[in-house]
Amino acid sequence: MTSQIIPVEPFDFVMFGATGDLAERKLLPALYRRQAAGQFSEPTKIIGASRSKMTDEEYRAFARNAISEHVKGEEIDAAELGRFIERLSYLPVDAKSGDGFAELKKAIGDSDRIRVFYLAVAPELFGSFADHLKAQGLISANARIVVEKPIGRDLASAKSLNDRIGADFREQQIFRIDHYLGKETVQNLMALRFANALYEPLWNSAHIDHVQITVAETVGLEGRAGYYDKAGALRDMVQNHMLQLLCLMAMEPPASMDADAVRDEKLKVLRALKRINGNEAPRVTVRGQYRAGASANGPVKGYAEELANGDSQTETFVAIKAEIANWRWAGVPFYLRTGKRLAQRVSEIVIEFKQIPHSIFGDSAGRIEANQLVIRLQPGEGVKQWLMIKDPGPGGMRLRHVPLDMSFAQAFEVRNPDAYERLIMDVVRGNQTLFMRRDEVEAAWRWIDPILAAWEDGPQEAQGYTAGTWGPSASIALIERDGRTWHESN
Repeated sequence: MTSQIIPVEPFDFVMFGATGDLAERKLLPALYRRQAAGQFSEPTKIIGASRSKMTDEEYRAFARNAISEHVKGEEIDAAELGRFIERLSYLPVDAKSGDGFAELKKAIGDSDRIRVFYLAVAPELFGSFADHLKAQGLISANARIVVEKPIGRDLASAKSLNDRIGADFREQQIFRIDHYLGKETVQNLMALRFANALYEPLWNSAHIDHVQITVAETVGLEGRAGYYDKAGALRDMVQNHMLQLLCLMAMEPPASMDADAVRDEKLKVLRALKRINGNEAPRVTVRGQYRAGASANGPVKGYAEELANGDSQTETFVAIKAEIANWRWAGVPFYLRTGKRLAQRVSEIVIEFKQIPHSIFGDSAGRIEANQLVIRLQPGEGVKQWLMIKDPGPGGMRLRHVPLDMSFAQAFEVRNPDAYERLIMDVVRGNQTLFMRRDEVEAAWRWIDPILAAWEDGPQEAQGYTAGTWGPSASIALIERDGRTWHESN
């Protein structure tokens, strides 16, 4: 199978923080790939902007190096890359002083093309950038602003940040990006549920025993120590990525794929999550911090050693037993697990169905395992449906638990686009389906804030775990107390 490329309208893409890590690793490669796929229409301009003093030619050299390093060699066409590089220009800007915004206005001109302002900058600068864009008259009817997480560090700061941006841009112009929602497998979660008669009748507490959502990393701080020690895993991963995955997994069928129809259903899930207060937090949450251990590349330091702060209680691991108080999901636990320096890099959702009520096969057939639907987000995006079958051959009935496996890389004769490629094109189209609405962000913080408060007020310190393992032993106890076990990825 091949995919159909639908070109977007011409647009001006202004990338603030254009010399930063996100621009280098993700944004520039994503834009190049979309051009190479034939998705750009002319005239489209890409303007890099940051505090660094650079000429157009110097920035073009930076962009060429970024694409050469982060795009596979077989994907790079010299002529196409040359066309892309010529599309780039650069302006030094300073959000604090306002320097450079008048020059930006001249560079964009009076065109009525779509304008995308991508803020790959620290959240505390979001409001200043928005104010300067408004002061220069750059917020046209076709303007959109893209903001990266974190949207606040609690409910109060999230509201304040939303208020700042909302004073200059209408909600329909604000795109709060979560790159997990752009992953191919996440999109397929909705297709599996709502385009097939097989699953939706079973997608409820009558047939599903529990759900596991795991986002595991093998890396440590990777130069993010300043940010990460103030955030921790709960703010960095659970409040946004993991709760969004939970919403897509648990939401009711929307009336359509209209952006607000989808986001209305996700909001209902967030509002239905049972609150975890100070008394419950020690029972249904685990927080951990990695200690010295080993990775595939050899010995690694513990978090405190990397940070050079032995007193830090910032969690690098979180496990939570969450519950959704509505008719569809009453009594079905959702086990969330995320952490750094874990045994394997994997992001996946496991839906475990209930056991059959009675086995007719006898003990000699072996144990009958519960059916599972495993949705792998990374690496190797795909879906596996685990079923019981007869082991081939004579000698009686012996049962085996085997997967029906669909790897997207093997099923489709196309490169699997990076999440940022899809999301940037959705911004240009004005499609907000995969972006968080203000009330979603704030509803997520309403659920997270009591957990944070419980950890701060109670004695629940971060438990140590050895780097290269699956986290603290308490996370295993969390799920095994309920007679269940974490799914082992392979």
